[in-house]
This record gives sequence, C-alpha cells and structure tokens, in this order.
Amino acid sequence: TALPICRWLRKLSQQVVLPIEHPSGQFNPRTRPRVVSKRLAGIRHKLLILSGKGGVGKSTISTQLAHHLSQKGYQVGLLDIDICGPSVPRMTGCQGESIHQSSSGWSPVYINDHLSVMSVGLLVENEDTAIIWRGPKKNGLIKQFLSDVDWGDLDFLLVDTPPGTSDEHLSAIQFFQASNRDGAIVVTTPQEVSLLDVRKELDFCKKVKIPVLGLIENMSEFICPQCKCSSQLFPPTTGGAQSLALELGIPLLGSLPIDTQIGKACDKGEPLVDDTPGLRALHAVGTKIIELCNATESDE
Repeated sequence: TALPICRWLRKLSQQVVLPIEHPSGQFNPRTRPRVVSKRLAGIRHKLLILSGKGGVGKSTISTQLAHHLSQKGYQVGLLDIDICGPSVPRMTGCQGESIHQSSSGWSPVYINDHLSVMSVGLLVENEDTAIIWRGPKKNGLIKQFLSDVDWGDLDFLLVDTPPGTSDEHLSAIQFFQASNRDGAIVVTTPQEVSLLDVRKELDFCKKVKIPVLGLIENMSEFICPQCKCSSQLFPPTTGGAQSLALELGIPLLGSLPIDTQIGKACDKGEPLVDDTPGLRALHAVGTKIIELCNATESDE
C-alpha cells in the first residue's frame, strides 16, 4: 500500500528536532546500528562513491556503473544520499515514481529486475523543490535509508554521496561500520584544483578507517567523435590521478573520457548502450571493481 511519505517529508522539513521513527513505531538509538547491520546483511558488497570536489561526475559514474553491473546479471542497489542535490532519479529515469511502505520497510524503486534505487528525490512531489535542512535532519533521513529500506539480497549497493567530508558522509560511515563494507571509490578530474580536494577526501577515508579501493579519473580527455583526435580539456598539470595514485599507493581503476553520449543517456534516464570510448572505459572500470570486490570477499 502506498503511504503518504511525501506528507511525512514535508512535516519533517518543518520541524526543528528530527524524530526518527522505526516502522514498528519504536526507536532506540542504541539499537540503530544493529538494525542497520541486520537490514544490510543480505548485501555482499557495499561501495561508497566519494570525491572531495563537486562536479566531477560521481552521480554519472554511480548511475552508469549500476546499469553496467545490473546488465551483467548482478543484483544492484543504488542509494543516493545527496540530500540537497539528488540527481539519481533523473539519471535513472524514475523521477515521479512513488515510494511504498510495507511491514518489511520502504520499498526502493525498481528500474529493472536487477536494479533498484532510493533517493530523497523520490520523496518529494516536485523535483524542483529545494530541500533546506541542517545536519541533524540530513543525518536522520540517511539513517532511515540505511535501516528502513528493504533492499533484499543484493550483490552490490552503490552509495552516491555529495561532495565534501561533512554530515552525510559521517552518518553513512557511522552506520556502515555496523556492517561489513568493501570501501570507497574516489572520483576526480585531472586538474590540480580537483586533486587538491580529493587529497582531503583520501585523508578523511584514512581517519575514519574506510579502505579506498581505487581512484577513477573522469573527464581525462575528449575524443572527437568525427576525427577521433584526443584533446585534454583539463590538463593534468601535476600529473593527474595517475600521479596521485602512485604517490599514495592507491589503485587507479581507470580514466574515463568526456563522452557526449553519456551526458545524453543520463539526461534521458537510460543506460549508455552505444559502443563509445566512454562505454568501453566504463566497462573496464566495472570489471576491475568486480575483481577487487571478489578478492576482498575471498580474503574474508
């Protein structure tokens, strides 16, 4: 049965103190980590998509990776915890869909048989509505996402995060620590102005003890679809992601070119299907992520 979750969200946004309620009607803050651990027990691999810089393509990469993994037959969940700027509903073509609630919790929106999505963008009636919340309200909704969404059994849960190292990240990491997680994938672009903030993100991961599976360099080059010539629109003046990966001993998972077809696919809410340099690079990154996660699972 569809419940008036949009009304709940509007009421929540008007309150000063955030009431976090469990579907049972009872909430004990001390038991919340155990609730999260139990809820996420059926998920094999949990990956945070991070970057200290905004605009580097985290949501694009999260969405297209989720499509790629689901097309390979994996059961994939995509959780969007960018509370103030949710892009995942548009990029997956599910804007306007409704969230339903049952005795087992909130049901994510299913894009297909292998891909499910949850985002605050699915809880508001109008995607143009600004969500103006302070930290406690953001943290409360993230806790709801992690403890109350009925993901079922998944091979991968990808968590698309906002830029920075603030409330949303701390809240997600706090509750993921109650459950096994593979680690973080950090996205950057080649120029130093991006790497400067990515170094802070990597330091954040070190301080909160989140393993970094690797770096992805987005927008590494532009390949002309006509002449196939390559141009670096964002020159790596300090060596780019490759230099940073070597410096810190972190795997470089791959470099993705600027691909106009990826942008079009995201605006349409569709997976990229044309055989383009961007798609081939993305598939190579996806293969490396699968290998790293399987290796982590074997070590356990």
